[in-house]
Order: sequence, then C-alpha cells, then structure tokens
Amino acid sequence: MLIVQKYGGSSVADPECIKRVARRVVDLKKQGHDMVVVVSAMGDTTDELIDLVKEITDDPPEREMDMLLSTGEQVSIALLAMAIKALGEKVISLNGAQVGIVTDNIHTKAKIIDIHTERLKAELNAGNIVVVAGFQGITMKSDITTLGRGGSDTSAVALAAALRADTCEIYTDVDGVYTADPRIVPNARKLDVISFDEMLELAHLGAAVLHPRSVELAKLYKVPLHVRSSFNHNLGTVLKEVEDMENLQVVTGVAHDLNVAKIGLFDVPDEPGVAMNIFKALAEANINVDVIVQSAMRNNVNDIAFTIAHNELKKTLAVVEGIQDSVGFKGYTYDENVSKVSIVGAGMASNYGVAADMFEALAEENINIEMITTSDIKISCIIKASDTEKAVNALHKKFSLDDKNVDCLVSA
Repeated sequence: MLIVQKYGGSSVADPECIKRVARRVVDLKKQGHDMVVVVSAMGDTTDELIDLVKEITDDPPEREMDMLLSTGEQVSIALLAMAIKALGEKVISLNGAQVGIVTDNIHTKAKIIDIHTERLKAELNAGNIVVVAGFQGITMKSDITTLGRGGSDTSAVALAAALRADTCEIYTDVDGVYTADPRIVPNARKLDVISFDEMLELAHLGAAVLHPRSVELAKLYKVPLHVRSSFNHNLGTVLKEVEDMENLQVVTGVAHDLNVAKIGLFDVPDEPGVAMNIFKALAEANINVDVIVQSAMRNNVNDIAFTIAHNELKKTLAVVEGIQDSVGFKGYTYDENVSKVSIVGAGMASNYGVAADMFEALAEENINIEMITTSDIKISCIIKASDTEKAVNALHKKFSLDDKNVDCLVSA
C-alpha cells in the first residue's frame, strides 16, 4: 500500500514534533507500506521570513520571494529525514525540483503542470521513505516557484494522484474539518465525512484546513483524502463524492474570510465590453476577483463593486488607476474593513428558505449585508469585519450545527 502524508508547519514546529512525526511514519513503514511524506516549513518560519523581507523592502520581486520562502521547507525535510534515519529506516529528502514538480511561471502562486515521477519511483523501489518539500516546484526554465499559502496540501495531493497512491492523509493541528472555526465557535462539531464539493467551497471561502487547489485535484483524480491531527491517532474527516454519502445536510458548515477588500467603481459607462476591459486588466495582473455586483443602469452609467484578497489591494488599486481613463469610469473607492461569511451545504440545492434563514440570522444581530453571492451549495455575504465573529456564531446557531442529531433542515 502506498501512502502519501502531508504534515503542516504546526506538526513539525520543533524537534519534539519532528520526532513524533518520524515515529508515526516509521510505524507505517514497518507495517509494510511505501511512504511519501510531504512537509511544510517549521512553525512560523514562513511568516518570519516574510517579516524579514519587510525590513528590507516594501516591494520585493516575486521571483526572489519564491527563492527565499522555499528555503523553509528544505530545513524541515532535512531534519525529518535525519529523525527517520535515527530510527533505523532508509530515507531520502527531496526538494520540489529534485522530486520533479514542474509548475507554470506565476511566482508566489504557481500551479503544478506536471510531475516527473521517475526519481520518486526509483527511491521507493530502493526501499526509501521519501520526504518531499511541499509548497514548491520549478519552472521549465529552472526557476524556483511556490504554490501560495497552504500549497503543501496541493503538493501532497498532486503527488498522490501522480503515483496513484492508495490514500492521501493531510495532518494538521486539528482533528479534522469542523462545522466552523473552533477558535470562534467553541461548540463547533467535527465532521466525520464531507463531500469534495462542500470542502472545496469551504476552502475557497476561508476554511484554512485544506488548500482549495488540493481539493480540486483530489476530486478530479479521485484521490482518497483523510484530514487528521498529527498529535493523536483519532479518525479525522474523510472526503467523499456526493453520491457516496448516505446523508446530505442542508447546511454543513460556516466559513469566514478576513482576507478581503472591497472596491467600488462608480459611474461606469453602460456599454458592451466595459466589464470585459476592467476584469481582463485585473486578470492580466494575476489578481483573483471574487464577488461582483453591478447596480441598475441610470443615465447610461452604473456602479460596479467587487472583492479581492486584502493582500492584493495595493496591486489592484494600481490596475484600477491605470485603466480609469481608458474605461471611462468617474472614480473609485475601497474598503479594507470587510469580511466574508458563508454557509455551505450539498443539500441546499434541493431546499428552499435557506437564504431567508441566513439573512434573518444576520438581521437579528443587526448585521448589515453589503454584497451577496450564491451557488448551488453556498451563500456568501460581505459584511463589516468587526461583525465577523458575531455573524459566524449566529449562523452556526441558526442552522443547529452543534447538534449531531439535527439534519439542519430549514423552514419552508
């Protein structure tokens, strides 16, 4: 049986944690399993490196950021390999380039385009435990790239897919996927099972347990995925296809995202191609746009509001200023103090009244909704950032997510 495991930064935060991970890996190897172990940087290493950059410059080149941030994982894989070797097992550590992870050339948020598995398979056939640096790859021109925050999850699932692994286990500092962030909702409940689609929505909407791209890959390549804690041996949360699940809850979880900023363009000409020109310019700058709202036309103009990641606000405003004259909108405004709260559930598509109940829960807490977006299995609202915690708790309570015996059915 081939097992791919991924351990996050908290799981390898210090020497004792690294030794704990080594023992877990060696135990499985002794049971006869082939092991590929993907590792993140230790603890807060990545944040510390980013803080170091801030002491040098406010505008670092993205290529050099990748060169710097990729070093964190190399420290982790070397130390873990040493710990495994000390337990008497054959082991080798490989960085992203050595393992054959090829990406596009979008620095700081590259996408994997291929994995050359020859080296990996040779090391496994030689009886080695293979410890791989997550979060990183290499372009066709041999430049180091990183996959964005949380990218080690993507590394692990991509390797599991390429190797046709029997299972992929994502180890973190929580027991699995919860109905909400337990740090905000103390009575949040761990889910034994969740669908790929629900997890993908939650990941995109701010749930930090899994990187969205990793869930996309797991669903696409049918990789068995299990989210567990590295600090105990409890069963975590298993991801499945919707058709393999016995029960579909109307609302499965509540997510929130504080990394949000809202931009409004006013008096935009109501003409064909204007929206295309705005969002094409943003796309060419590699800026992801999330929620988009266009107001009703008045005097042949309208207003367009959209949200982006807060950490891309500076770059986005530069694009907006650069296209103002050519597009012809009168002006713009922005708000940094907003967040996104969302409810997700595979059963929402076949039940009505969900949106009304969500809006009622927010209204009861006197929370104003600034923007709304929906899909078949999610509803998201942009609200003031200061109302986030109150909103998450209100929604969790409204849909009875702390009660294992409630199927989260809403009123008709």
